[in-house]
Amino acid sequence: MIHIQQEIFHRGILYLSGIFSALVFFGCASIPSVGPNYVKPDISTNSKWHSPLENGINDGAINQKDLASWWTVFNDAELTSLINRAVANNFDLKKAEARIHEARAQRNMAKAGYYPTVDASGSGNRSSTSENSGSGITSNLFSLGFDASWELDVFGGVRRSVEASDASLQSSVENKRDVLVSLLAEVALNYLDARTYQSRIDVMESNLKSQDETLRLTQWRYQAGLTDELAVQQAKYNREATLSEIPPLYTGLEEAANRLAVLIGEQPGKVQKEIKNHQPIPLAPSNIAVGVPADVLRQRPDVRKAERDLASQTAQIGVATAELYPKFTLDGSIGLEALSINKIFSPGNQTASGGGLISWRIFEAGSIRQNIKVQTAIQEQYLCDYETAVLEALEEVENAITAYAQEQNRRNALVEAVKSAQLAVELTQYKYQSGLTDFTDVLVAERSLLSLEDDLAQSEGNITMDVVRLYKAIGGGWTSEGTKS
Repeated sequence: MIHIQQEIFHRGILYLSGIFSALVFFGCASIPSVGPNYVKPDISTNSKWHSPLENGINDGAINQKDLASWWTVFNDAELTSLINRAVANNFDLKKAEARIHEARAQRNMAKAGYYPTVDASGSGNRSSTSENSGSGITSNLFSLGFDASWELDVFGGVRRSVEASDASLQSSVENKRDVLVSLLAEVALNYLDARTYQSRIDVMESNLKSQDETLRLTQWRYQAGLTDELAVQQAKYNREATLSEIPPLYTGLEEAANRLAVLIGEQPGKVQKEIKNHQPIPLAPSNIAVGVPADVLRQRPDVRKAERDLASQTAQIGVATAELYPKFTLDGSIGLEALSINKIFSPGNQTASGGGLISWRIFEAGSIRQNIKVQTAIQEQYLCDYETAVLEALEEVENAITAYAQEQNRRNALVEAVKSAQLAVELTQYKYQSGLTDFTDVLVAERSLLSLEDDLAQSEGNITMDVVRLYKAIGGGWTSEGTKS
């Protein structure tokens, strides 16, 4: 019995092999895929940046290793820890990874169109006729079989579908990289924002102590009859005005810390303990290489994603065009039939069949051609998206270069202004104590010093944040995550 089963199976395999050999022959002889072949758009760019490269920015070659972990230039262990946890736990990044899994499965589904479908079936039927109308005989029929069907991809509809799915998978990979670039920058910006708020709080509290001394001085002079109550009230409202500026800074610090917690996948309140000790704003590096515009476009994942979306949609035009042409399908089946289940594997019970089918959608009231126009119009939209992504990427880099350079100029001016304001406070306080000027001059000098020191603290934070924005603009960070398609 086992020998008979093996022989039957062997014959069935030979039969199906013959059918599939024919399929391979026809498949290899198929015409080129219909629809346009994708060609990456050739967009010319300037050979150099429009914005002047100064204050440490240069157009040297981008070091991929340094760019992959750009945040390490700040030498801040807390920032590095936050970024590592964000990469491991951020939910937007996990969602982007899930989209890659989805796209990979979609690609594998499209590839399934290359292969035949094989079904197994079995049945058992029992029938009988009545004695009045027939012989009154009861009969049985049992069958087992395999059916195979393969639609030949003669005009390349399946190939174009796989091509589109491949490009979509690559697009989802670039999407994750783009999410990663934005995430790393967002973590760094919120961390620097928190440190900047701490620096501004320190400025306010330092000035508050100085204004407390001024208030005590005016109160002593009033009690001694050397001045009137106006000076006391002026010193008091000056001190209270400074005090009123501190709560909003603590609010901003709390919001930045809560945002950091969400970015690293934690509940708000997690980060406050870690950054409660005030630390200086990390210093910006002295030199930053940004390459040339063409380098940035190759590096930016959002531009790469837009290009892959365009490639995918171009292939969809071919998928739609293939519907204009006939479809060729080959079918084959092998099986066993017997009147008794016990004799199903007996010699002579084999059945086999094979054939081909041609189908052609001749009349669809123009819907196929309209769908081709639809897919072509969508492709034109993706081309616009790609060209827009290129322009916006260049714009972002130009703005980041300008902001970084100009903020340093602003910071240098504020440093000198603070020095002069500190001296002015000392001079006006001396003249006031000597009776050479009234308290209004002291009030103006102290308010000016407070404002300038606060501006300087913000400028110091802005410079470092502009560095982060510059690294984000040139697509820094994604090369470290190693996503593969």
